[in-house]
Amino acid sequence: MIPELLQSQKDYFKTGETKNINFRKKLLKKLREELVNQENAIIEALAKDFNKPAFESVLTETSVVLSDLDLMIKNLKKWSKPKRVIPALLNFPSTDKLYSEPYGQTLIIAPWNYPYQLAIAPMVAAIAAGNTVILKPSELTPNTSALLKNIIEKVFKPEHVSVVEGGVDVSTKLLEQRWDYIFFTGSVNVGKIVAKAAANYLTPVTLELGGKNPCIIDETANIKLTAKRIVWGKFINAGQTCIAPDYILIQKNKKEEFYIAIQNEIENAYSKNPENSEDFCRIINTKNFERLKNMLVNQKCIIGGITNAKNNYIAPTVIDEPSIDSEVMQDEIFGPILPVISYKDENEIESIISNYNKPLSLYVFTNNSTKAKNIIEKYSFGGGCINDTVVHFANHRLPFGGVGNSGIGAYHGKLSFDTFSHKKAIVKKGNWLDLPVRYAPYNGKLKTIKKFLKWI
Repeated sequence: MIPELLQSQKDYFKTGETKNINFRKKLLKKLREELVNQENAIIEALAKDFNKPAFESVLTETSVVLSDLDLMIKNLKKWSKPKRVIPALLNFPSTDKLYSEPYGQTLIIAPWNYPYQLAIAPMVAAIAAGNTVILKPSELTPNTSALLKNIIEKVFKPEHVSVVEGGVDVSTKLLEQRWDYIFFTGSVNVGKIVAKAAANYLTPVTLELGGKNPCIIDETANIKLTAKRIVWGKFINAGQTCIAPDYILIQKNKKEEFYIAIQNEIENAYSKNPENSEDFCRIINTKNFERLKNMLVNQKCIIGGITNAKNNYIAPTVIDEPSIDSEVMQDEIFGPILPVISYKDENEIESIISNYNKPLSLYVFTNNSTKAKNIIEKYSFGGGCINDTVVHFANHRLPFGGVGNSGIGAYHGKLSFDTFSHKKAIVKKGNWLDLPVRYAPYNGKLKTIKKFLKWI
């Protein structure tokens, strides 16, 4: 089925229909209309999959996609036009341009943590750029996956855009095919599998991965506001967010004040019993629940630590001074567990952060602008915030992506369109002048060309 579907998309792409700008815009508008009509169904599907609150579904899923669609529809014609660039004097006389052309057949593999947004947003960009798409949603969110398939089938012909559902076996089969571009969002381990499969055909990839994102708090920070913003950024989606703060590094003399503040903010957000809160999500499945539950063993839980296997509930939890060697400090947590480690000076910060690969995000809370600048410049990471968490994701003018182990490539806004477009360089040479110096025989021309190259 998969090879036949891919071949139908290859044949369709050859017709050139997807390269027509008006055709792309028409379909994007049709998709937008369908997504607006289906918003309540989308919210319901996300709630069924892992108890996602309607507010979070709108804020982090549906509104993001509609914003992306509006941006693409508005700018598609402008972004698709060939761009003139300043020609090299060496090529005088010439006109130089960059053409944006679609890669062709694209594969998008979406994750389960934001199963709607992180499936549709890259798909929108791929369509806007003129590609065909096969979208593989996560099997861990079956309600959202089924709805995505239903929506796509209403809007697109299967030879243009198709949703292929299934588990690891389906993903494996998809990765065995030859693609023109692969876009993957998920874990580092699976990202390595995707990269290896892509390497067989030298297929370009975007890998949106993760990492242990540090959150640094110094003695000048506004602790109450810091706690409030960390609670929101960490516990939204029950911590199942690739850019959530993974662990806290706090100035030793501010730790107790922070514990009091974060306890208050957790209660303000989710009540004294978050399990009864309609605003707190659940862990996606039993496997991830057990993984997170094991991280709490032999830890000092200052806040939370309560679990319920019946509904995959893990309370917002704060762990005091875990060992760097403990399970909770080994890999990305990806859940509502927040380790807190105190430090005396910046050397201790460096010694802890240096234990890990380059993270997807880094956050620093301080009122010392020099210190903030030094931290941002010292460490390598995908992106981040000073005095807030997660919100850098919201600006479509900022690239979103990792570095090193946390990802390859970036997208959002125009960069999403560019990600799915090959930039083809063209020089149109004038015929009214043709300098003879470049042509053989070269005898006697070496000094002349050296002077000319030095001059330009």
